[in-house]
Amino acid sequence: MSEHFGYSPSFKRPAEILRMRRKRARSEAGAGSTDSPEQSGSSPTCVRTFSPEPLSGAQNHFGVGIKRRNPFAKIENTYSPKKKRLTFNDASCNTENSDSSGIANNERDEESSKREGTLDLALSFRLDEAQEQEYRQASSQKSGSLSESDVLLEEEPEDIKNPLLKSPQATAPTAVAAPVCTQYPADWSLKTRLLLTSPVSLSWAEQLKAQEEAQGLSQHCRAQFSPLPHSPQDPRSCSELRCAFQQSLVYWQHPSIPWLSLFPRINAERSFFGKSAPWAHDATLQQSLMTEWSVSLSSLYSLLKARLCPYFYLCSYQFTVLFRAAGLGGSSSITAFISPTTRGLREAMKAEGIEFSLPLLEEERRCREAQKPTVHQEEEQKEQEVTCSELRDTVDGEEHDGDDRDEDSTLSWLKEMGVQDKIKKPDLHTLQLHKEGHVISLDHKPESVICVEGLHTFTLINFFINWKGVVASSGSQAGLPPTLLAPSAFRGATMHTLKSRCVNVRSQVGSSYQNISSLEITGPVLPSSLHAILTLLRPAQKGNFSAALYTHTPTAVMNIHSTKQQVSEASVELSSCGLHPASIQQLQQPSTLGKTALTHITMNNYSYTWKN
Repeated sequence: MSEHFGYSPSFKRPAEILRMRRKRARSEAGAGSTDSPEQSGSSPTCVRTFSPEPLSGAQNHFGVGIKRRNPFAKIENTYSPKKKRLTFNDASCNTENSDSSGIANNERDEESSKREGTLDLALSFRLDEAQEQEYRQASSQKSGSLSESDVLLEEEPEDIKNPLLKSPQATAPTAVAAPVCTQYPADWSLKTRLLLTSPVSLSWAEQLKAQEEAQGLSQHCRAQFSPLPHSPQDPRSCSELRCAFQQSLVYWQHPSIPWLSLFPRINAERSFFGKSAPWAHDATLQQSLMTEWSVSLSSLYSLLKARLCPYFYLCSYQFTVLFRAAGLGGSSSITAFISPTTRGLREAMKAEGIEFSLPLLEEERRCREAQKPTVHQEEEQKEQEVTCSELRDTVDGEEHDGDDRDEDSTLSWLKEMGVQDKIKKPDLHTLQLHKEGHVISLDHKPESVICVEGLHTFTLINFFINWKGVVASSGSQAGLPPTLLAPSAFRGATMHTLKSRCVNVRSQVGSSYQNISSLEITGPVLPSSLHAILTLLRPAQKGNFSAALYTHTPTAVMNIHSTKQQVSEASVELSSCGLHPASIQQLQQPSTLGKTALTHITMNNYSYTWKN
């Protein structure tokens, strides 16, 4: 065939077009058409090379060729950038238009491009004027004289009718970003150990310079918080980051005995065994220790009431108490949680007039009541029971009278035998224990946690100062006052810092080994210290680290809610309590952990995940 303008010998036809043409050739050969040998369907060369000219044997008696649609003549199928721009900038290009109007628009665009000379040729195969005239005549007839193969070529599927090219705004998939959690729930439990791991080195947190350590301690005492860089290139050379890390390790404690570890105190007899305890058998020394301890406890409560201290812990040998200022944990008043408790402690508090509640028991009771039938159903059930009992009394009255006579005869028989006096009756104390058996079974369990709120917390402070049971009378902790822990300074307190140690290890990840840096922090980790440390790791570790948290078991249940109504956010001013504003904002929220505590916290791409 003659070479047409714009024809490329390397052009590849779609397989669907070739299949249609082979099918059309076979249908024409079966109909007895008088085609040339080159166009015979039995010959391998029956597939005619593409040409926009009509077939020689496919003309009717009027000399007009049968309509032969060029599937590549649509402007959407071209690869000219200018034509692509025309497809979507021209208002006349609409997918709802008919095929004839779309082709006419393409022809007008082609004629205008030839006249003006501003656009490249869009079609790979151009039709001459005669062919264009024949094509218009065939399309205007709209007759049904087309063969089956022509109909198949004429009809376009939906995906071809629609524009093949779309705007970037329409084709670009809407990127659904993963939810980013920038905060973890507040955890009011005490931690005994933190194990931090990260693929980025944690060596910046060790071997602080003397100036950095001094500046960190000064910032803690003055409650100053310097701004931190968002993404430090070298954390080891970032003085602000290292000073803030030293500041986050500080806590205050009373009493302070250098050769004794005064936290934890519950089940810690082994740590006290064999250590020198000169106060154990000296009443004067014990009285002196208790006097200083009482002054420190009174000072802490005064700071708490003035909202200059956010919270503090009282760690005894048999229980732990958390005092929180008003506005923290979603409570509108000062709250105190004691866990675990015993029946003796609860009875002593009742004797002093201290009102308290058992939140977990009350929650369990509410759940049981919710499962019971409604009051209306209960009243109907009682009425039915009364009616049934009346009927039974009417019908079986004689039988009941006989039963009563049998009981009287049995008692009289026992009296005659003289055995009635020998039967042991339960005393009042046994009956009381049997009645309160479920209460006694709560001792030393998480469900025994009690909550004291409002002004009763002041009575609770006086109760601890005067109650002898707050100090062990025997054992390795005999005569030693409870440990007081707070994030801010108070009277008689000693400044302490958590111990940190950095180690680089190789961990197996799949089939290979990866260098992982770990940082171990030991000591009484307070909730605000945990939040400050993790906040520093966020920029220093490029938003990728994990933390294993080891909780002091008796304090895990302190994440429960108080019984009073929750207050709105920022309703109580706590800016002078000595904590970072971000830590205050977190601790103001009611905890969602219930009676559990966090065990793992992981940050991946600046997003938190946790386990409890």
